[in-house]
Amino acid sequence: MTAVMTQVVVQDFTIGDYVVYPAHGVGKIGGVETQEVAGLSLEVYIITFDHEKMTLRVPTRKAKTAGLRPLASGAVVTQAMTTLKGRARVKRTMWSRRAQEYEAKINSGDLISIAEVVRDLHRADNQPEQSYSERQLYESALDRMAREVAAIERIDRDAAVGLLTKSLIKAA
Repeated sequence: MTAVMTQVVVQDFTIGDYVVYPAHGVGKIGGVETQEVAGLSLEVYIITFDHEKMTLRVPTRKAKTAGLRPLASGAVVTQAMTTLKGRARVKRTMWSRRAQEYEAKINSGDLISIAEVVRDLHRADNQPEQSYSERQLYESALDRMAREVAAIERIDRDAAVGLLTKSLIKAA
């Protein structure tokens, strides 16, 4: 007697859902399709990132391990906004080491970690100018955070940047 095993793939996301992919930020599930790869049938999410003009295909079974997640909950957004209002914590290590840590936090996809980078690299008007690499990391973190907040609040990216900047200015 042979047992036939069938695999039931439970999809975590539906078409039209906004999701966060750690390395690229907020994208939208455009579809689910089956593709033939090396003789194997593979079901993939098709995720579009409008701001990067990019389409990504993530196997449905590997979505969680790849770090694909739904948009942050209201509680996480509140905690991230509170993090922005906190005091900047800048370690006294070499810039190259800090830059690596900031980059890792941005690419983690974790909204609170990204908020820490935004908070730590934000410069008020009365503070010294940032270096080019500091500015690049700050802009990258701010953009990543703003895109997620914009998707959650259903506002555009610029309005989200305004919200985040307002929180940062209040903190200063």
